[in-house]
Amino acid sequence: MASHNGFPDSESATTGGTRGVMDSQGMGSATARLRDTLKTNRVTDNVTEATGLLAPDDGYDVPRKDSWAAMKDFEGLPWWKKPAVWWLVAPYAMFTLAFGGSLVPKINLIVTLVCDRYFADKSAADPSLVFAPVIHGGNNPQCNIPDVQRLVAGFTLCMSVVVGILSAFTAPELGALSDRYGRTRMVAICSLGGIISEITVILAGKYPDTIHYSWILLGAFFDGLAGSFTAGSVLIHSYASDCTPPSKRGVSIGYLHACLFSGLAFGPLLAGYFVKWTGSLLSIFYVTLGCHIVFVFFIYFITPESLSKRRQLLAREKWARDQEDLGEVPRWAAAVHKLTPFGKHLGPLRKANPFAPLKILFPSGPQHKLLRRNLITLALIDMSIMGAAMSSGTILILYTKFVFNWGNLEASQFMSLVSMVRIFVLILIFPVINYIFRTRPAARRRRESGDMPVDEKNVGADELDIWVLRSALISDVIGIGGYIFARTQEWFILSAVIAAFGGLGSASIQASMSKHVPTERVGQLLGAVGLLHALARVFFPIVFNGLYAATVSTFPQAFFVLLCSIFALALVAAFTVRPHVFMAEDEDQRPLSAGSGSTRNRERRDLLEDEEVIPNSL
Repeated sequence: MASHNGFPDSESATTGGTRGVMDSQGMGSATARLRDTLKTNRVTDNVTEATGLLAPDDGYDVPRKDSWAAMKDFEGLPWWKKPAVWWLVAPYAMFTLAFGGSLVPKINLIVTLVCDRYFADKSAADPSLVFAPVIHGGNNPQCNIPDVQRLVAGFTLCMSVVVGILSAFTAPELGALSDRYGRTRMVAICSLGGIISEITVILAGKYPDTIHYSWILLGAFFDGLAGSFTAGSVLIHSYASDCTPPSKRGVSIGYLHACLFSGLAFGPLLAGYFVKWTGSLLSIFYVTLGCHIVFVFFIYFITPESLSKRRQLLAREKWARDQEDLGEVPRWAAAVHKLTPFGKHLGPLRKANPFAPLKILFPSGPQHKLLRRNLITLALIDMSIMGAAMSSGTILILYTKFVFNWGNLEASQFMSLVSMVRIFVLILIFPVINYIFRTRPAARRRRESGDMPVDEKNVGADELDIWVLRSALISDVIGIGGYIFARTQEWFILSAVIAAFGGLGSASIQASMSKHVPTERVGQLLGAVGLLHALARVFFPIVFNGLYAATVSTFPQAFFVLLCSIFALALVAAFTVRPHVFMAEDEDQRPLSAGSGSTRNRERRDLLEDEEVIPNSL
């Protein structure tokens, strides 16, 4: 397990150790240790992609359960030191409940603060004007005017842009750092930004005459600087990928998505009753702040780290090699270096590239053609799904209020219904599908092969992963298409229920992507996905809100036409994804298929690399 006492400075040490092994004495020592390791682990000639390095041999035909290679480093430890996705369910459910519960109160608080400041400025400019006082936490009909609504829309858009742009830079960096220094500490860092953000909201709401509401942007700045919810969700999915075998990974991430939708379903309802019970709008933010603190404490001090020290050191060694192999600096940075008077003092900027984290989506070499296509296609589909989910909710509420004259109660009930359907799909239907089409066939094949244990590895998305994604996108296209033609509340709700089955896509796509790369690169891959999520968080609201504002008086369904077109293109792209394509443990090797066997020499070479990097004391 990774210690929580700071980042160890071991890149230089491990790199130097690797070079030192290349001399004859070091190679002989490493070979001797390798021979002992092979003898201990009984590696045989019958090694395949489905057989682990610790497979029984030499007459020791001891039956054991199927294993996940990433979890072998935790064998023999007590249960409270073994990582599992269940360590995340309770704290993540509490966190999402507080997150969902504070969404509506935060908007109401911002409206109140903006409205109060607006009328105060009007009164200061013209003392003869008399306005009804703005009651914090109360009903203020005088705030329902275009000027206040425009100010609120502009302020919330600024918050989204600040958080989105900053998290676009920090999310991939935190994902890559989590590969080298562990997931739990990076998740805790993400939550620290949320703590600062909630503190600024509380201060602005408690002292509105002293602290201007614009200071809430400072909280948004720190929230984005720490990665925000984008990086947090990516790192949590990385944790689940570390401790879950590929055959069950989609279901595990589905449980986490179910926690998210549970928060969005029950959070607003519980928050409404809590505010009514306490009589203070700020009370829910104190609860949210407390949930953030408890979440950080639980993740940092209690939750076991999912990456063993051995895998962290391997990732640091690969990172050190990557730094040595960096190519030319970007052209734009070179131009700045030449044209800027003090360009020679801006050396670090020459290697800066905000889109460098996306490099993992473009593995080099003609042998990686299928891998590149799969990664790019899945990443763009995931970006579309996430961007639509994070940007369409507000417009959906505005549309139902405009067309069906729904109030807060009807809109809350509608959102709760949609979230409950997603929870039902992710918790009940998805595990059943996984059991029928993946678990049972695997058990049958194992019995036919003589109950030989299987060591699961990342061997690319299988046919079930791809068809689950395609089915989810079909549900989205049908449901969103129903929005376009629905003119009654009943048909609109039915379309929403059909579209809610598309929740399978958001859960399965990241699990599918994580199967394309080795375990030590999952955080880097999902960090690149986090960059795309952050960019979607910036640009999708601008496009969607602009389109709805331009067409609401003539054709309000134009937004749904655009949304349906996006998911239709994603569905077409999903049919280009090929199963069983993945990156080998050594990124220079060609992508393998699940049916190709690995030789004993390659397994021994992998063990030798481990021996070179990892001291015997670990």
